[in-house]
Amino acid sequence: MKRYILLILSVALSLNMFAAEKRVLKGKVLCDEVGVANVIVTDGENFTTTDDKGHYKLESEEDKGLVYITIPAGYTVKSKNSVPMFWHKVKGGNDYDFTLIKKEQDDTHHGFVVIADPQIWHKKEFPALQEGMNDIRKSVKGYKIPFHGICCGDVISYDHSFYEQYNAIAAESELTFFSTPGNHDMTPYGRTHETSTRLWEETFGPTYYSFNVGKVHYVMLNDNFYIGRDYFYIGYLDEKQMAWLEKDLSYVEEGSTVVVTLHIPTTCSKSDREQFKYDNIAGVMTNAKALHKMLEPYKAHILSGHTHTTSNQIISDNLYEHVIPALSGAWWQGPLCTDGTPRGYGIFEVKGDKVKWIYKSTGHADNYQMILYTGKDYSKFRGDLVANVWACDDNWVVEASFDGAAPVKMTRFSSLDPLAKKLYSSNKGMDHSYVYPTEGDHFYRVDIPKKAISATVTATDSFGNKYSQTISLE
Repeated sequence: MKRYILLILSVALSLNMFAAEKRVLKGKVLCDEVGVANVIVTDGENFTTTDDKGHYKLESEEDKGLVYITIPAGYTVKSKNSVPMFWHKVKGGNDYDFTLIKKEQDDTHHGFVVIADPQIWHKKEFPALQEGMNDIRKSVKGYKIPFHGICCGDVISYDHSFYEQYNAIAAESELTFFSTPGNHDMTPYGRTHETSTRLWEETFGPTYYSFNVGKVHYVMLNDNFYIGRDYFYIGYLDEKQMAWLEKDLSYVEEGSTVVVTLHIPTTCSKSDREQFKYDNIAGVMTNAKALHKMLEPYKAHILSGHTHTTSNQIISDNLYEHVIPALSGAWWQGPLCTDGTPRGYGIFEVKGDKVKWIYKSTGHADNYQMILYTGKDYSKFRGDLVANVWACDDNWVVEASFDGAAPVKMTRFSSLDPLAKKLYSSNKGMDHSYVYPTEGDHFYRVDIPKKAISATVTATDSFGNKYSQTISLE
């Protein structure tokens, strides 16, 4: 018996040898040299809050490389070429201070721009990126409210040395961008997932974190899981982030509006929520149900990218996922995404805890929300009037009126987009062999009456906004 007790003690001591040693990180959170109370401070696992004078102490393990804050509502931080500096890399010492900047405007009414997949592959693509950022700047100025930017990942295609130039151009939008990494932002060919975000952290800081604006709590997560073989990955949210998110949300009142950003979508269709498919483990998050359950107590929006196409999914009454089309379209090989959505970005407006949104195509007016086709454009549309309404969801109503007659409801279906099919059916002369047209679920059709001369399609979105386009049938 004594021998067994000694063996157990020996094993316990051995395990303790590998446990990371504890340290205490400390510092102040100040605004105009005055301490700010109740600011959350974390190292990605452990949490604490500042006291009445803005001081904090955080017990942290030696293996934690970053310490950062959750920016409170009403404040912002300095940015470095569009990157918010709410974090410190933990080096030799234990003292780390943070500085907040009080916003000039009340931020309960605010907006945010969402981009996905800029995915810069070559320096020749930077002028097109600049065009997109200038378009964002012009759009935001029309709102006259505080704005911030969100990037859903894949900032670059493979060359991480492009980060500096990308961030300088992103700053021309005059927005601070809160970003999450995509699968292309990982460093592959290493031995484990845990080392795959090292280069990201050096430029952008933590791969998961949160911040507050007005009455909305924003969370950024990393659901790209590198499997340690070549460049392969799956959509997966590890337990470390799940546990951190549980603690983070414990500071958020139930019923609040929460916006979660990640790269790989949690869902792109009703079917992928109903049945798991092994051949899609890199296309959607494999353990999404756990995240959805965690968000049940809140009014939640999920922002994602990755697909370079449009998909808006009403998961439940309180949970909506916006799969944002690529700012780069088809990897900068043409003006459209592969499903016919013009390259662009989402514009979201928040009043209190209510969120409205619109998709903005780069270089087009806000009301450019569809394109119309007939059988002349695509043989499979013969006899039909077809509308590609790229930003739609199940709440949109799309109707057609022929020669001024009463409108008739159009039927939603999935299809290739004729123009995208024309642009991308052959990738000859393109930089990438993987560009090809893909189906989208945002098409509507109706039979064309005999002798009809013209048609007008009107799409009404979830907020009652109407968008119309007319086509000649002669």
